[in-house]
Amino acid sequence: MSKAHSSGGTDELSITMEASENQQLKVSSMFHAYYPPGFIRKVVAEVVATFLLVFVTCGAAALSGTHEHKVSHLGASLAGGLIVTVMIYAVGHISGAHMNPAVTIAFATVRQFPWNQVPFYAGAQLIGSISASFSLKVIFQPIKYLGTTTPSGTDLQALIMEIIVTFTMMFVTSAVATDSKAVGELAGIAVGSSVCITSILAGPVSGGSMNPVRTIGPAIASNVYKSIWVYIVGPITGTLSAVMCYSFIRETNEPVQAISSFKFLRMRSHMHDEHVDVKDPIGYLK
Repeated sequence: MSKAHSSGGTDELSITMEASENQQLKVSSMFHAYYPPGFIRKVVAEVVATFLLVFVTCGAAALSGTHEHKVSHLGASLAGGLIVTVMIYAVGHISGAHMNPAVTIAFATVRQFPWNQVPFYAGAQLIGSISASFSLKVIFQPIKYLGTTTPSGTDLQALIMEIIVTFTMMFVTSAVATDSKAVGELAGIAVGSSVCITSILAGPVSGGSMNPVRTIGPAIASNVYKSIWVYIVGPITGTLSAVMCYSFIRETNEPVQAISSFKFLRMRSHMHDEHVDVKDPIGYLK
């Protein structure tokens, strides 16, 4: 009798374990259906890239705001543009080097990026920004304002400036990141230069954020939340306007193809090796 009971218990345990394994397989299959195997690497790349972006831009801005002016306004703008360029070449082929939730949302809006991955990218960018901001707080004590962005005039002036400069940056990004006719080896330099130029102009008015997490991270670390809505609404409005504008004027009737300069460079190398027609690079990617 005890043997029969023991056998029955073993069978029930085996069935339970099998059901649990099947459930885990289903969950895993569902996850991989929406998130490719390399998705975690992309998220980590966004954390690292955004950390370095905020660390450099806000660090330079913090030093620029000291009485000694250890870094000039021009130097801070150059640092911001250069770190964007470097990060695009470093992780652009891995995650796309968004480093900006406004950019991620804009790409998703024109179907160049999956909506279900947007929260993960935005979360990664926010983590990178907050981590960099608190790192600066430890390093730069007793500096109080760690590259925080606040309007020098009215909120409306800062909002309009943020919309325009973010539009400029995103318009250039849309050209070099989505249009095969505009893709080239200097894509990263083009985007970084646009950030540098617009930062020089916007710095004295709004701080030239162009990126919600670039403002949110330092705001949390410095406990300064004045007019923070400007730096959320402005960049998102600017990026959405830019991608829609470029999608309208680009020279093609085909849907926008998501292609980065880094993929293009690798593709061109393969085409030379395999004697693929270079007149149809998009067809090669399909």
